[in-house]
Amino acid sequence: MAQLLLLTVSLLVLGHVPPGRSEFKRCWMGQGACRTYCMRQETYMHLCPDASLCCLPYGIKPPAPPKPENV
Repeated sequence: MAQLLLLTVSLLVLGHVPPGRSEFKRCWMGQGACRTYCMRQETYMHLCPDASLCCLPYGIKPPAPPKPENV
């Protein structure tokens, strides 16, 4: 009887644990992560739709803006 109770309680607890990567949303074409704070190896690029920071690893660089044409 005690084992059945232990099994039931453990299944209920495991049902409330979120999956591993569900807490971070992706940004910047799937290469960045929306977080409250960027990690040490990351840099801030822009804000995500939920007003958190879009953090990109240092190796990824955004494309350069187009140069204005002088007429």
